Amino acid sequence: MSLQYIVREPKTSNANPPLLILLHGYGSNEQDLFSFAEELPDDLLIVSARAPHDMGYGGYAWYAINFDSINGKFSDLKQAAESVDKIASLIDEIKQKYNTNPDKTFLLGFSQGAILSYALSFKYPNKVQHVVALSGYINEELLPTEIDNSITTDYYISHGTVDQVLPIDWARKAPIILKDLKLKNEYSEYPVGHGVAPQNFYSFKNWIVERL
Repeated sequence: MSLQYIVREPKTSNANPPLLILLHGYGSNEQDLFSFAEELPDDLLIVSARAPHDMGYGGYAWYAINFDSINGKFSDLKQAAESVDKIASLIDEIKQKYNTNPDKTFLLGFSQGAILSYALSFKYPNKVQHVVALSGYINEELLPTEIDNSITTDYYISHGTVDQVLPIDWARKAPIILKDLKLKNEYSEYPVGHGVAPQNFYSFKNWIVERL
């Protein structure tokens, strides 16, 4: 069963439109990030995916986050890895169905969606050319043991300095890890919590436009 999703078709006719996939955060749904789809470039085919795990009340998760007295908060890595595979299959499905430009695939994730965007870019080298990771971090437990050195993906990373959900320190490790792997990235911080500030939106929008 592939993931459910909603689509905004390109507003300009293009035989091979660039593709942007949106991955929401924990407890949200496909409508969340889709709300700013209208503000994004007209030539993009925008697909917002719904995570597979139903939490009730219209909320979905890419993987469970569990709490126990010994480990505190921990992620269900098996579910996370399965979700990465499902997202990869969805990208292939959409590329084929809409005949998108194979060299212009963008993956934008918020929070859990950002964590999985990083993981996918390493597990499936160059399936996406550009990753926008908002309020997330690189979970090294989700990365392959050997990183493929043919990866050319570049990354836009942003985080709120007063994020109570995912500490800023976790996010700050990402540019260091990427730099060590010689991967291009642009990192910025905003004085907000676990969310996307308006100026943050314009900043990643410009980043996308420059790569279209």
